[in-house]
Amino acid sequence: MPIQQRIVDLIDHQIIAAVRTVDEVRQAAASKVDAIFVLSASIANIDEIAHIASSANKSMFVHLEFMEGISADKSGIKFLAQHVKSCGVISTRSHAIAIAKDCGMLAIQRLFLIDSTALKNGIKSVHASGADAVEVMPGILPQIVSELTELTPLPIIAGGLVRSFAEIDAALEAGALAVSVGASNLWNGAQET
Repeated sequence: MPIQQRIVDLIDHQIIAAVRTVDEVRQAAASKVDAIFVLSASIANIDEIAHIASSANKSMFVHLEFMEGISADKSGIKFLAQHVKSCGVISTRSHAIAIAKDCGMLAIQRLFLIDSTALKNGIKSVHASGADAVEVMPGILPQIVSELTELTPLPIIAGGLVRSFAEIDAALEAGALAVSVGASNLWNGAQET
C-alpha cells in the first residue's frame, strides 16, 4: 500500500479540527473529526495533547513551526515520533518533511499560495520532499484546489480562512480530501439540507 494511501485511510469525516489550545483539543476529541491538526503546542503540554487525541482515537498531526521547545530538526522530529507518538507532522519546510518521513511519520506539507509562482514552486517542493499530502492555504479557493488535484497525485487538504459549511463543501467538491477548520461549530459536519 502506498504511504499516501495511509492518510486517505485516516480520513472518513472530511473535516479536520485545527486547534491551538488544550481546551480545543478536548472539544475536537469529542467531535466527529478523525484527525486533529495541532497548530500551537509546547514541550510542556504536547504529552497531554497527545494523550487526549489518542484516548479519543484521533490522528494527531503537529505543526512543526508552531512548537515551543521542540525544534523542527532531526532530534525534535525524532522526539515527536518516538516519545509523543504523533501520527504525523505539518510543515512548510521540505527538509522537515523529509526528516519526518525518515522517522516513519506521515507528513503534510503546507503551501501558502499567494501567486502563480508560489503554486509552481510549491508543487516542486512537495514532490521533492516526499510529503504524503498537501495542505493548501487559503482553503477558500476551490479553483486552486481543483488545479492542484491535476498537478499532483497527493491528497489535497484545504485550510485557512474557512468559515462556513458552503466553503467546506466547495473545497470538497473541487477535489480536496478534507478541510482543516479552526471553528469548532463546523467540526461535526455540514448542515443537513
